[in-house]
Amino acid sequence: MEYFNPYNLQLSKYLFFTGKGGVGKTSIACATAVTLADSGYKVLLISTDPASNLQDVFETELTNKGTPIKEVDNLIVANLDPIEAAKEYKEAVIAPYRGKLPDVVINNMEEQLSGSCTVEIAAFNEFSNFITDESISEKYNYIIFDTAPTGHTLRMLQLPSAWSDFISESTHGASCLGQLSGLEEKKEIYRKAVDTLTDEKATSLILVTRPESMPLIEAERASKELKVIGINNQILIINGVLEAFNDSVSECMYNKQNKALSEIPDDLKNIPNYQLPLRSYNITGIKNVRYFFKTDNISHETKSPSLAESKELKDVIEDLYKSKKKVIFTMGKGGVGKTTIAAAVACGLAEKGVKVHLATTDPAAHLKYVMKENSLITMSHIDEQAELIKYQSEVLEKARKVMSEEDIAYVEEDLRSPCTQEIAVFRAFAQIVEKAENETVIIDTAPTGHTLLLLDSTQSYHREIERTRGDIPESVEKLLPRLCNSDETEVIIVTLAEATPVYEALRLEEDLNRANIAVNWWIINASFYYTSTSNEMLLAKAEHEVEWIKRIDNHTKGKFAAIDWKSNEVNESQLCHFIN
Repeated sequence: MEYFNPYNLQLSKYLFFTGKGGVGKTSIACATAVTLADSGYKVLLISTDPASNLQDVFETELTNKGTPIKEVDNLIVANLDPIEAAKEYKEAVIAPYRGKLPDVVINNMEEQLSGSCTVEIAAFNEFSNFITDESISEKYNYIIFDTAPTGHTLRMLQLPSAWSDFISESTHGASCLGQLSGLEEKKEIYRKAVDTLTDEKATSLILVTRPESMPLIEAERASKELKVIGINNQILIINGVLEAFNDSVSECMYNKQNKALSEIPDDLKNIPNYQLPLRSYNITGIKNVRYFFKTDNISHETKSPSLAESKELKDVIEDLYKSKKKVIFTMGKGGVGKTTIAAAVACGLAEKGVKVHLATTDPAAHLKYVMKENSLITMSHIDEQAELIKYQSEVLEKARKVMSEEDIAYVEEDLRSPCTQEIAVFRAFAQIVEKAENETVIIDTAPTGHTLLLLDSTQSYHREIERTRGDIPESVEKLLPRLCNSDETEVIIVTLAEATPVYEALRLEEDLNRANIAVNWWIINASFYYTSTSNEMLLAKAEHEVEWIKRIDNHTKGKFAAIDWKSNEVNESQLCHFIN
């Protein structure tokens, strides 16, 4: 299979990199941007991930307006921060009324514009501007998007069609749009966005995966869903391929990868495939970004540095059991193993006789591949479409009892707004947490950015409760107090011993601290340092882990557990290896 190198390919102007968390989207997007810029092209690289890592890769503070990278001529990099975009959007809507309307009206407007709907629309507007603005198009040869993990990205790329259809069909001026004045004026931008995304000469979707089963399945799902909305120009990059082995650990990895590639889904075989070899180093700093498509200078000490002995997952489970925590989250960057850890903790507590409900908020939902229900473990997944239909039905049923036909038509239109899905998902999340009344609830969350937006929604809704005391479910009313009670709720942060997942975990912990949600344990997953490998590539990777293990040890004051890299796909029968 041919190596991916943008220097050798005819690429379209707009490039979207997507895939499961942890597969290397950001590394490949950055290396592509730098390669094209070094070739003399003007390049704009934008992250649409709410938990962007571009600042870690370029070791530079970034804004949503774009920052030149001093070591790379022709390259501008921007972080599309949805929270910052929402602040700017909110101020743009309210500013014309300041000093003209009473303070109480301004305060009411600010409150109404504080929800996740505003965050999503504001971020989406900025994204739409980047792919429709003619001055930006003329200024750059290539505009590259490093996107959030698949579930979030699918929604973002589907939104142009959703908003275009909604505005076209809108006859009543639904409340959501009424609050966000001027969206009708955006109709032309949304139409252009749809045209650009579906123009095969203008836009390419680059699906990034690891040579592993789950990322390949997720890449297939994304490929199919995006073809449905007309994004057909697709490329697949298989990143991190181990090309040789010489010990038992590397042989297991080599065989595991080959097995996954031999079972590659048929739909993915039909699009152009490229691969990239496994690298021993972290893709941070311009020097490593420039190496990425070219070479690997493998080097390691004759004797790896020794570290203090870490705790094990069974120690974490014992602590959770003794403290009788009722709500346990696993959080962290995409691809670090949150689902596996959540399932292992559920098994460990069930072995001690605890009744557990295991749930996932991840739109990509991999839980069903890991384990099944039994007498002590029940499971659920937030199906976004099913929750939307359920929510719409319930609201309409109530409305029909008290409203006129004209008012019901208004409600029906409001419920077709893309914002309604976020409300329905949030409500389902609150209902899952409510199960903690009767059992221990373990929640496998979506990658960091999506999770933070969900928690932001929690705080917004709580403010709404305090303001209105209106018709709000008890599950929503109790949600924030329960999450902020450290006797009931605990977050386990899961990471790899690598730069980007650790930086993201540290930022996540800061956000959780600000929200008064307790973090107690960190878990380092899939560590090569804790294996017995003698393979030079894997030893070099293990040696790069040492710095990050030490940082986690210092940061947590020893309150972390470590799990070695496992050779097999983890399923129910193998979870006991994680626990014991």
